[in-house]
Amino acid sequence: MNLTVQGRTLSRAHLEQIRQMISSHPGWSRRKLSLALCEQWDWRNGAGQWKDMASRTLLVKLHDRGLIQLPERRQIPPNRMRRQPAPVPSPEEAPIQCALAELGTLTVTEVSRDPALRSELAAYLQLHHYLGYAGPVGQNLQYAVRDSNGRLLACMVFGAAAWKCQARDEFIGWTLEQRGRQLHRVVNNSRFLILPWVVVPHLASCILGTIARRLRRDWQAKYGHDIDLLETFVEQGRFQGTAYRAANWIKAGQTTGRTRQDQHRQIQVPRKDVYLYPLHLKFRARLCA
Repeated sequence: MNLTVQGRTLSRAHLEQIRQMISSHPGWSRRKLSLALCEQWDWRNGAGQWKDMASRTLLVKLHDRGLIQLPERRQIPPNRMRRQPAPVPSPEEAPIQCALAELGTLTVTEVSRDPALRSELAAYLQLHHYLGYAGPVGQNLQYAVRDSNGRLLACMVFGAAAWKCQARDEFIGWTLEQRGRQLHRVVNNSRFLILPWVVVPHLASCILGTIARRLRRDWQAKYGHDIDLLETFVEQGRFQGTAYRAANWIKAGQTTGRTRQDQHRQIQVPRKDVYLYPLHLKFRARLCA
């Protein structure tokens, strides 16, 4: 009987291969095992890099289900949710209230591979975004937006799409098998922050449009594969989604009010409107391939 874990379909032979690798190398760490599995399966992303994090997550999920027995962790990973934000270097908190044109040419910088800029962005998000910020998980792009004078105006983070979202899945029209195969081509806008002292009409929709025009290129350059659709979730009662609608995002429905971790339909969280933005005219055909 086959099962699907971390986007891969595993047979009994795959499970036995993993068990044999673990038993043959009792001194290996979990990281060493995950890298060895990547090599055995030639598991790479589109840029040719080993999918080490995906491999480690797959092994942990199999371990948690009792299908394999991993060695004890040698290092306890830090609790990301309790991580203190990095110091923000001299934030510019003087009010920025003007017309959009008065900001001059906006500079959009992708900062995920620059430790200093990435730390600065994380600190602002942790301090000022209503959800806080514990850092990205998995594939991601992170953007800082500045005006012509170099003043930071906004931060955005894009990462892995939600595994399940009924409104999105019905909008696309794909099957469960197609979703499992093509979900990596959908990207989630998980954070969007206009700094609280920045009050500029139409700035948010302008930023959304500017970044949408470059996102496919940036994702391809970093991860070696194309993307076809953006998604985001806007909390009802807190936001109206005005900027997303102005930037031509499509309201596809709403969430059910449950978290990803809720397996017993007991956890209730605020409902969110689901907004989608196609990046390709034939996005449905590509995602349903």
